[in-house]
Amino acid sequence: KVEVVLTDGRRIITFRNGTKKEISADKRMTTISFFNGDVKKIMPDQTVIYYYADAQTTHTAYPDGLEVLQFPNNQIEKHYPDGTQEILFPDHTVKCLYTDGLKETFFPDGTVVKVEKNGDKIVVFSNGQKEVHTAQFKRREYPDGTVKTVYCNGRQETKYSTGRVRIKDEEGNIILDK
Repeated sequence: KVEVVLTDGRRIITFRNGTKKEISADKRMTTISFFNGDVKKIMPDQTVIYYYADAQTTHTAYPDGLEVLQFPNNQIEKHYPDGTQEILFPDHTVKCLYTDGLKETFFPDGTVVKVEKNGDKIVVFSNGQKEVHTAQFKRREYPDGTVKTVYCNGRQETKYSTGRVRIKDEEGNIILDK
């Protein structure tokens, strides 16, 4: 290795494989430029910024444990110390993954999708409608209070806000309408 001390106090160490390490005059910041194009910066507050040249991806690790990945397509992933992850997609969709298995997705149009650890899914649409999907049924709830449920065996049940109830069997034949 070759070490050079510059007049401003910076030190540059060049290794045999082409990697260069630059240490600031106050020794608080280090930049390592690897032979493959990767760059690692250690900031004065101990934040570590690593740029992967091949993937064109930046990984920033903060002292508090937060890690942020920025991809070339503008997707950003945040990994929190508690294990929670937040993914920001280029179309402004946001997906949150929680340690208890819950997944929430927030779409730009206002739609929110929650998927429980057991696979149950709740979709809340921006128009006020809500869908619940379980292994046993799919149910849609309308803003006027109407609720339509389709069971896994194909049976359908619609309860209207007026109090009317309509039930259809698996083939779609009405078996109750009152």
